[in-house]
Amino acid sequence: MLEQLRDNLQGIFKNLRGHGKITEQNVSDALRDVRRTLLEADVNYTVAKSFIARVKEKSLGEKVLMSITPGQQVIKIIHNEMISLLGEEHVPLQLDGLPPALIMVVGLQGSGKTTFVAKLAKQLKAKGKRPMVVAADIYRPAAIDQLETLGKQIDIPVYREDSKNVVKICKHALAQARQSDVNVVIFDTAGRLHVDDTMMNEVTDIYRELKPKEILFVADGMIGQDAVNAAKVFNEHLNISGIVLTKLDGDTRGGAALSIRSVTGKPIKYISMGETLDDLELFYPDRFVNRILGKGDVISLVEKAQTAFDEKEAEQLEKKLRKNSFDLQDFQGQLKMLRKMGPLSSLTEMIPGAQKLKNMQVDEMQFVRTEAILNSMTKQEKSKPGIINASRRKRIAKGAGMQVADVNRLLNQFEQMKKMMKNVNKMKLPKQALYKTNNMPWN
Repeated sequence: MLEQLRDNLQGIFKNLRGHGKITEQNVSDALRDVRRTLLEADVNYTVAKSFIARVKEKSLGEKVLMSITPGQQVIKIIHNEMISLLGEEHVPLQLDGLPPALIMVVGLQGSGKTTFVAKLAKQLKAKGKRPMVVAADIYRPAAIDQLETLGKQIDIPVYREDSKNVVKICKHALAQARQSDVNVVIFDTAGRLHVDDTMMNEVTDIYRELKPKEILFVADGMIGQDAVNAAKVFNEHLNISGIVLTKLDGDTRGGAALSIRSVTGKPIKYISMGETLDDLELFYPDRFVNRILGKGDVISLVEKAQTAFDEKEAEQLEKKLRKNSFDLQDFQGQLKMLRKMGPLSSLTEMIPGAQKLKNMQVDEMQFVRTEAILNSMTKQEKSKPGIINASRRKRIAKGAGMQVADVNRLLNQFEQMKKMMKNVNKMKLPKQALYKTNNMPWN
């Protein structure tokens, strides 16, 4: 996420820390580099100019220049101003009042609207809500089919009609929701390749009919300032309530993330960092800035772990670890739970200092290869790895489309891990400490 921006800023900060004494010239040079970095990352010119002016004014104060660690003070000011730029605090969805709560999702075609609708519905369902999604994109048949497919995956009702009147579709969907136990309705409206009068008139008509509390604009983080400009136009017509940034995991610049809130005056409520339906995060400005600046985001990492790891399964795993009966079946289960936490690359961003490990390579495909080998084993082989002889290893490798050396490597790593866990048990750690250790996502 925002790799180019993060790497450039860290280089500038390293130079600032290297000065024992900071002068006005040092500050001006550093901020000139920060300004160039922001513009290269596709941050809006006006937003970048205003940001640098505020940072410079605060950085040239006597308390900063005369402090014991002036370089750190300037970095802290940049950190705080970036948080201020992004909104300072998380703004939750407004779902109170008489049910059902209505959420209208708008944006350009290809921004990831339909996938976001399914992700949001799944997240709300996990929090105890009873959502229904409405296929209100009548111009792209694939969008309706896609939404139905996603709805089946997450076991959430999808309303659709073979009609060309989108306002009537939304009206009928709302009527059906009110007659059922649904308490949240999410409307997936049509997108266009660009903002046009027809599109804006249609979403305005839907808005007037529904009067939703939440209008979320989905912005593709990869298209930069075009996303910012589109958000501005939608806000002028609909008075949107929040912004969703998608595809940030594939974006190396991502300046739109730092511009869109300032230009529209609307809060960023969600960010999407991956392709699975679990890859949706609530947006916290301070956590986001910490990740940009390479400081990690331990809070979000722990929250992901709590969501992915089942408490009962964790207790059973703890008992197995204490008895040293942890097998490949348990190992496979742990891998699946870890996969639920999202891409490894996004997880490493949350670990403080991980970005400084330049030689650390995150190989997402290693998960796939490991799972393929484990899936090629029988239940007996997983429960008793000791029986996996040469002929079994050859069969497992062939079934997984791997080499025998790959199977050997996995089995050796598993045996080393078991030995390490056995040594931990010999230390006779308190039960609570062992439980916490075993449930950390990197175990």
